[in-house]
Amino acid sequence: MYRDHPAFAALDSAAYRLPDELIEGALSPALVVHLAVVRANIARIVALCGQVDRWRPHVKTAKIPEILRELSRAGVRHFKCATTREAAVLLEVLAAEGQADADLLLAYPLVGPALQRVGALALRHPGAHIAVLCEVPEAVQDVPPGVGVFVDVNPGMDRTGAPIEDPQRIAATARAAAQRLRGLHFYDGHLHQPDRIERSLAVHAGYDRLLELVRTLERDGQRVDEVVTAGTPAFLDALAYPGFAGGPRHRLSPGTVVFHDVRSQEESPELGLRPAALVLARVVSHPAPDLATCDAGSKSLAAEAGDPCALVLGRSDLEALRPSEEHLPLRGERGSLPPRGAVLQLIPRHVCPTVNLAEEAALVECGRLVDVVAVRARAHELFPA
Repeated sequence: MYRDHPAFAALDSAAYRLPDELIEGALSPALVVHLAVVRANIARIVALCGQVDRWRPHVKTAKIPEILRELSRAGVRHFKCATTREAAVLLEVLAAEGQADADLLLAYPLVGPALQRVGALALRHPGAHIAVLCEVPEAVQDVPPGVGVFVDVNPGMDRTGAPIEDPQRIAATARAAAQRLRGLHFYDGHLHQPDRIERSLAVHAGYDRLLELVRTLERDGQRVDEVVTAGTPAFLDALAYPGFAGGPRHRLSPGTVVFHDVRSQEESPELGLRPAALVLARVVSHPAPDLATCDAGSKSLAAEAGDPCALVLGRSDLEALRPSEEHLPLRGERGSLPPRGAVLQLIPRHVCPTVNLAEEAALVECGRLVDVVAVRARAHELFPA
């Protein structure tokens, strides 16, 4: 039965109380961020890391300046992002917070105008330590002055990077970077095995190969100062891997953890996190005796990560069916469906693209509306200002 879905079964709905201003006046669907939960999630990840310096969060999830400030104020000093807009917003926020020496890795294989944009950001923020990914030696020559290089290593995800089976290519790229070499980027985001032991073995096997690569580079005279690994699925296993002790500095880059979501809860309930970014929706129709349709479809709630695309906070009896663009049908028992106009909070299966779909977010704390803010790092730049 759907009500037996384990994710977030014990959540206290009272902790997600919405202010009257939202219930009575907010147009739906709307992104709602619960600030107390954000702070608790950040504190939990810092505690798991043991020291805040070990965390290099990917800000593709947060995207909101006010949330980026929460990371800064929690002591985070190293970051990772994918888009030039994320980079520009983050650097602006950190400068305003007094972090002129921010450390940012653009963990994406940038080419052409995007690299020029990074060079312009480096000039605008001369105290910041900005780096990009390179996977072939000839790419290094395009990296703007003042920008560092991480060699991107493909651990088997087959998305980007030089294959780990090709140490000659990796070493050649490192040599081309010369004094600008910052380290290795090894994103093992393909390891989603539901069996925790199987996933742990796969993660650690990858790190065995990574450290052998580091030793190969060091024998070649290349100094590897940092290795960056682990999104959310591999995070706990990366923390438990003993081989990083005494080697190059190891930083972990989970970003989903700031807001958390259904998929992460299913895969890693041991993280001890709670969902912080939910979608406020209203029931708009009862098209069948066992169906209630709400107004949050795939244009406001990411649907690419599978079904169900969301859970309904406090209503484990409601099953989210596949959404269309503006509609999300919920199946429940006759006589227990929420009435037309009812306000619901939906916990996304995949929160990162869900946040990217929103232009604004309501910041809520202890049932009080703190602010309505822009999701400024969403989408992509066309021609930067």
